[in-house]
Amino acid sequence: MPPSIPQATSWSPGSWQHLTAAQQPQYPDSQALNAAIAQVAGQPPLVFAKEIEQLKQSLGAVANGEAFLLQGGDCAESFRDFSANHIRDTLKVILQMAIVLTYAGRAPVVKLGRIAGQFAKPRSANTETRGEQTLDSFRGDIVNASEFEASARRPDPGRMLQAYHQSTATLNLLRAMVQGGMADLHQVNQWNLDFVQGNEQCARYQQLAGQIQDTLDFMEVCGIDSASHPALARTELYTSHEALLLNYEQALTRRDSLSGNWYNCSAHMLWIGERTRQLDGAHVEYMRGIGNPIGVKVGPAIGADELLRLIDALNPENIPGKLTLITRMGADTLAEKLPPLARAVAGEGHKVIWSSDPMHGNTVTAGNGYKTRSFDKIFTEIQQFFGVLRAENLHPGGVHLEMTGAHVTECLGGSYAVSEADLEQCYRSQCDPRLNAQQVLELAFNIAELLRA
Repeated sequence: MPPSIPQATSWSPGSWQHLTAAQQPQYPDSQALNAAIAQVAGQPPLVFAKEIEQLKQSLGAVANGEAFLLQGGDCAESFRDFSANHIRDTLKVILQMAIVLTYAGRAPVVKLGRIAGQFAKPRSANTETRGEQTLDSFRGDIVNASEFEASARRPDPGRMLQAYHQSTATLNLLRAMVQGGMADLHQVNQWNLDFVQGNEQCARYQQLAGQIQDTLDFMEVCGIDSASHPALARTELYTSHEALLLNYEQALTRRDSLSGNWYNCSAHMLWIGERTRQLDGAHVEYMRGIGNPIGVKVGPAIGADELLRLIDALNPENIPGKLTLITRMGADTLAEKLPPLARAVAGEGHKVIWSSDPMHGNTVTAGNGYKTRSFDKIFTEIQQFFGVLRAENLHPGGVHLEMTGAHVTECLGGSYAVSEADLEQCYRSQCDPRLNAQQVLELAFNIAELLRA
């Protein structure tokens, strides 16, 4: 039996501190930690309550089967790779995916980036050993550095402030791009036409890309273009990250002066990972009190009773759009494990979003030692996800992808046939392997076929 939910009489941003907090770094200098937390707490919010509520309303449409959620971005943002070009390329591929999915699904696509805050990573062990040396595990740039050196791996609380400032710069650039013309539908679809023409499976995707272009051309003839309708050149992009480092999350939790509700102002949406979703743990306690939309990763080990208790704890008022269940089970497991969970949740009348994370359950180690994922396995899990939920008369509400707009070689397969031998050519992820730009667009066209079905 899973543990009971703590019967706390009240919630505060710091009430999690009375419970066990998994996956937290052990800082060697408590005074430096307190000083860094105070500095972060003194910074302006990164996002605002009104934006958060707008996202929750949009996600409510997803929960009601009227929209689709596209969530994606880096496994973990890094200080090393931070640049305007990297942000632009990530946004570009999200926009490209979104236009394909919007047209195919005949419904709005809610765009949610794993960006402007996705710095912390859970680890399977607290330490890492190479040869005769054992050091702290790398927990993301917000905690320590990836180099295997004692000084680099020592948790440094000052990195929280650096992560905050990088998130600020990232958000500023994203807002300028999505409101300044980069999201123009005509431009985005031209990028897709370029992708299709250079793709080995050109004929398969050409029809859909051509239909989108024909529709845009027809709209122009009717006088509906970006000049006459500025909304065609703009969009909304929201931010999200795993709420792992609780000291940082608490420091950016603010009370809205109008509603009196508490919001985490570091991102529009946050989620709890598979390793930190303990019912009696600190992460569930913290997340249950904030007004943001929240997600929880759902792996193959969870039972229906535990999942229902989590839903009751995180969305007791059953608000559509408040809670997203992100399945991460693996292509060999999902078809067996998901049906009883979906049936139990639906039987209790919970208004949740079901989203597929097809990445984490399909991670393997290649023969040359690189951690990788198979494109075919990723898409197979998505196919199974759609099939299971539709069989239960439920809405397959979204996908959650670790991806990049860069041309990395980290995941195997796709129409460009990345092989094990190719992995070493451009493997740049500090943690988990990501789909590259070509692979993620190919996946978008494949998902489009599922939506059209």
